Amino acid sequence: MSLRLFDTHTHFDVPEFDLDRMQLAHAAKQKGVDALVLIGFLASRFNDLVQTHHFLQQLDDVPRSHLAPGLHPFYIEQHEPEHLTGLEHLLRTEPCVAVGEIGLDTFLKQHKQPDIYQKQQDYFSAQLELAQQYQKPVLLHIRRAHADVLKLLKQHKFAYGGIAHAFGGGVEEAKALIKMGFKIGVTGQITNPNAKKLHQVVQAVGAEHVVIETDCPDMTPLCCQSSTEQRTRNTPVNLPYVFDGLAQSLQMSVTELAPMLWKNSLQALRVSE
Repeated sequence: MSLRLFDTHTHFDVPEFDLDRMQLAHAAKQKGVDALVLIGFLASRFNDLVQTHHFLQQLDDVPRSHLAPGLHPFYIEQHEPEHLTGLEHLLRTEPCVAVGEIGLDTFLKQHKQPDIYQKQQDYFSAQLELAQQYQKPVLLHIRRAHADVLKLLKQHKFAYGGIAHAFGGGVEEAKALIKMGFKIGVTGQITNPNAKKLHQVVQAVGAEHVVIETDCPDMTPLCCQSSTEQRTRNTPVNLPYVFDGLAQSLQMSVTELAPMLWKNSLQALRVSE
């Protein structure tokens, strides 16, 4: 039986895939990956993001491509006000499903500096406003900043939900986001038995509140990691490993879980079949 899987978070537009993007797209489709989202992170990459989206749309027997441009908090030093104008132009002229990935990140010491962290919050707020203006969900990037992300979402009365990508928070934070209309994004980390916090979260919230993603080329599932270069580059072809890891964690059959995740993805991104 063929399962339909939705890779809700990819950077399939980056140069790592320039040489074999078409072959990988075909291979992903053969593995059951029926749809994927191309996620933005820097304004300088918006053109490549859109071109990759159009390229995939022209191919047969590949996953259906969806577009989600945004300005990533980790690259906050590179963002300029005109980049928000560029983002707005894309939302106006391209069929974008969401704004992403956006949020807050205090992983690096420099990002905790008050002026830089304030800039992150300003850009997050501006992008939430754009998402509201265009009635789009958002794809959240949150690292060591869950309380502030929740605070800003509430301040903006953000009502379009989306996905908390590569979720790294605890059960209470997950439930707070779910209450605000978000699904919890699960990466290849779920294949790691030692990722106890993530297993705890997915088991606490249940299958109806999660979606799966590769976050390629990052977040390679543990089972795919080896010393060879080819095996360690994460691609959409690896999504079934994430799916199997989640099925094991939830102790669900793959035939029961797959349609739930597909439905969750469509709901989170507000797209139809």
